[in-house]
Amino acid sequence: MNPHSTATGLDGSELLDLTQHEIQALRTRFNLADAHTHQRQSAAQREIVARLPELWYEAEEGLQATYEQRFTEAFFRLHRQPTALAKNKTLLSYAASISTMVAGMYLKQHRKSVTLVEPCFDNLYDVLANMGVPLYPIEESALHDPDRIYAELKRNVRTDALFLVDPNNPTGFTLLQYGRKGFEEVVRFCKDHNKLLIIDFCFASFTLFDPDLARFDIYELLESSGVSYLAIEDTGKTWPVQDAKCAMITASDDIREDVYNLHTSVLLNVSPFVLNMLTQYIEEADQNHLASVREVLTLNRESIRKALDGTILEYQEPVAPVSVAWAKINHPEMTASELQQILSKEEVYILPGRFFYWSQPDKGEAYARFALAREPRLFAEAMVRMREVVERHGR
Repeated sequence: MNPHSTATGLDGSELLDLTQHEIQALRTRFNLADAHTHQRQSAAQREIVARLPELWYEAEEGLQATYEQRFTEAFFRLHRQPTALAKNKTLLSYAASISTMVAGMYLKQHRKSVTLVEPCFDNLYDVLANMGVPLYPIEESALHDPDRIYAELKRNVRTDALFLVDPNNPTGFTLLQYGRKGFEEVVRFCKDHNKLLIIDFCFASFTLFDPDLARFDIYELLESSGVSYLAIEDTGKTWPVQDAKCAMITASDDIREDVYNLHTSVLLNVSPFVLNMLTQYIEEADQNHLASVREVLTLNRESIRKALDGTILEYQEPVAPVSVAWAKINHPEMTASELQQILSKEEVYILPGRFFYWSQPDKGEAYARFALAREPRLFAEAMVRMREVVERHGR
């Protein structure tokens, strides 16, 4: 079953998912579609670029295992996850989609059904559905009251596994706002009811911007609880490295061997040069408290707040300052798909919300998503163009 209605691209072709929209957006001047990083290098990052030949030849001479270890150590040190580092069982791949595919292969192999959070980026739904994994939705709102999380999960989760995204894409919701309690309640439910817990942490770097969202040692909680789990991490949404990235998947010990065997059936390794380069970006971020990333997103978030103010688009304040903005359309006739079409004709490409609501796409027609990881000057131009168009069509 395809839950999406027909949408067309700039060339009139039918678009069936968000990635196909993002491919179209790459052809436009103001691409606010994909959440990949398209901003320019900061001064500190330009110093890394200047050293690329050195990093290349260094990677040629060293061992693969050395660069894997250095990368993993830097990543989990930045993310304050000492248990993940100590366990030393994280598997690397070159895209979060590959890690998700490995999770899907495990679910399919063991005939497990999944309850997947909604809204979320439809790639998660598509990967699992295309692998024949039975999928059922749970609304993100089921997680909004920490005192009700256990009861809501007990009422809504009838499957073998629970799949959450934290922070969530597109809303920026995170359980970290409750300290440990939110995650503890999710883990307690999964342990009590023998559910496999899968968490996509691909936007977790952005929680490090906010001291009120201090990321505690989540892997210590997962390991000490005895819950069966798969955790997916990624660099691709954080640093402007032209999609030279690394994703990770970590499995609980009870399923680790099965996951490892599936992982090795997909790929051998991530480029040692890419790992060497990414390690430099992570270490720079650790030294400078992610200033190079944070400053761009802060500027663009303020820019979109001002651009949407007083229009039919209502900015939805995220819990975590993620690299995307979510807006509600307050107009009796305008849908997200229509808004996306109108803006794309003016070279501003956004994502319609219907695809994020993978089980009930009509509900998503009230929302649109905007990528923020863009060069601020270009983003500001896009905001001027967008406001002009929205004011013209939103009366």
